[in-house]
Amino acid sequence: MNTTKPKILWTDGSASPNPGPGGYAVLENGEPVALGSENPSTNIRMEGLAIKHAILFAGEAGCEIHTDSEFWINVLTKWAPGWQANGWEKKSGPIKNLELVQELYGLYTKFPVTLVWEKGHAGTEYNELADTWANKARAGATIA
Repeated sequence: MNTTKPKILWTDGSASPNPGPGGYAVLENGEPVALGSENPSTNIRMEGLAIKHAILFAGEAGCEIHTDSEFWINVLTKWAPGWQANGWEKKSGPIKNLELVQELYGLYTKFPVTLVWEKGHAGTEYNELADTWANKARAGATIA
């Protein structure tokens, strides 16, 4: 039995312009533990990559991920199970970022993950800090 306490992580993603250069950040205790960038990218894709890297960082220990992305919470908790059951198709057309959706859903179902929605740009300290670091990552910042 895994008795390790789940990690509490904060994530955010950024692209400016959208689409354009993108960056993501994962924070633990206010410090970045994962940063990355992609060009070109989108806000949605960067938010998903942040959640992916949070899950990978936590691994078997599991994690509570605080995110302002209602989209990815809905993908992982509501939509992906049905898409998977339908052969990764949806009635309204192709699933955008399908490879990321599939990979992220696989991780979400493999490891103990709790997703917590945070209202973006509402003054929540670690959410604001994750946004700052995602923008720094977009500009080229890395973890030394």
